[in-house]
Amino acid sequence: MVFSSPIFLFYFLPILIGLYLITPRIGKNILLLSASLLFYAWGEGFYLLLMLASIAINFCFGLLISRRLDKNWILVLGVTANLGILVSYKYANFIVDNLNAVLTVANISALDLAPVHLPLGISFFTFQAISYLIDIHRREIPAQRNLISLGLYISMFPQLIAGPIVRYKTIMSEIDQRQVSAQLFASGAERFILGLAKKMLIANPLGAVVDTIFALPIESVPTHVAWLGIALYALQIFFDFSGYSDMAIGLGRMFGFRFLENFNFPYMAQSLQDFWRRWHISLSTWFRDYLYIPLGGNRVSPLRTYFNLFVVFFLCGLWHGASWNFLVWGAFHGVILALERAGFSRLISALWRPVRHVYLLFVVLISWVFFRAETLNDALAYLATMFSPEFGSVPFELLDVLSIEVYAALLAGVFFCVNWLGDRDENSIANIKTLPKALFRSAALTCLLFLSAMQLAVSTHNPFIYFRF
Repeated sequence: MVFSSPIFLFYFLPILIGLYLITPRIGKNILLLSASLLFYAWGEGFYLLLMLASIAINFCFGLLISRRLDKNWILVLGVTANLGILVSYKYANFIVDNLNAVLTVANISALDLAPVHLPLGISFFTFQAISYLIDIHRREIPAQRNLISLGLYISMFPQLIAGPIVRYKTIMSEIDQRQVSAQLFASGAERFILGLAKKMLIANPLGAVVDTIFALPIESVPTHVAWLGIALYALQIFFDFSGYSDMAIGLGRMFGFRFLENFNFPYMAQSLQDFWRRWHISLSTWFRDYLYIPLGGNRVSPLRTYFNLFVVFFLCGLWHGASWNFLVWGAFHGVILALERAGFSRLISALWRPVRHVYLLFVVLISWVFFRAETLNDALAYLATMFSPEFGSVPFELLDVLSIEVYAALLAGVFFCVNWLGDRDENSIANIKTLPKALFRSAALTCLLFLSAMQLAVSTHNPFIYFRF
């Protein structure tokens, strides 16, 4: 079940809100936990047991670490258990496939492993669980002694399948003591509608064009069409993922939780370092706090700092998917970040601001090719096309999908990359003092919701890029 689906918008969410409003405080966590498990089971069925196992494992390890026994090895064991689950389901086939390539060269019989199902959101809820255990070990938070409360934290449906990665310490007080005011609920509803509009009215129309371009035989794609394809993909992935984060943040507010922001106009960055302060903030800060700083961060020698950056982003690429494409994507970012740290950033900062912006967009667009292409060979062939002077005619397949809707989505995407009309804080219609402003804002949100619902009803193209990360 995804947020941009009829079953969620017209059945699951309204029924849950109604039940939540009439449920006494003592039962609200039980209701939300039950709803979250139902939400997960709707798409995963049997693999709900995996979610329940994760909750039980981390509940037990949290209590053990908090007792100050030999907590170092207990922490290692807890983290290993979480990573073991992640590796078993996400990377097992990738490891076996690459091992078989080596065994084949050595004339050794290949290993046989059937395709392993990738449970929804496993990367997100596993990283949340690891941060929970580490923070207990660091004495930054107490262990949660209520299984229902910890289960709600790990399985909470707003951010369960695609983030943002929520740390226990940021919502610790809200799990057991929270209130939903009219203002907070209204701001959450508005944020959800804005996120839904990003997804349905911008990301999806652009995504249909991107899919068409990347499905064409690469030899039939002229250079300018290749650049168009990756530029549209950059917009698609931003509005798809940030739209989902907005919906998650909005849903959290509707139930009394305040999740941290996950995006801050990343394409307005002036360097790759700046980009990663703005893009998928919950992931970049997770790697910073739980890997980069423990490795020594930038408090060590320059060479070691560059190594730390490379390792962090190599693993960041691996986190995104079990594929050489993602590994190359992460390594590419790690190399560029190391170069910026080594002094290239000083050269960039001396440039005219628009030139710095062009540099950032160029680097990011190149990297997105590895993210979007199906295989490493496909990515390299696409890059070769981007840098070859082949300006032929536009393929007729592309002309078939270009429409007024796509052009409108493109214009809106470019505009809202640098300016979003909705409030990012908790301001809402509920606290607008003048009636004309309140009416205009209500009308605009109603229009966005109506258009999004219409798009949902008529469109068959409704993917979600981060759905199985």
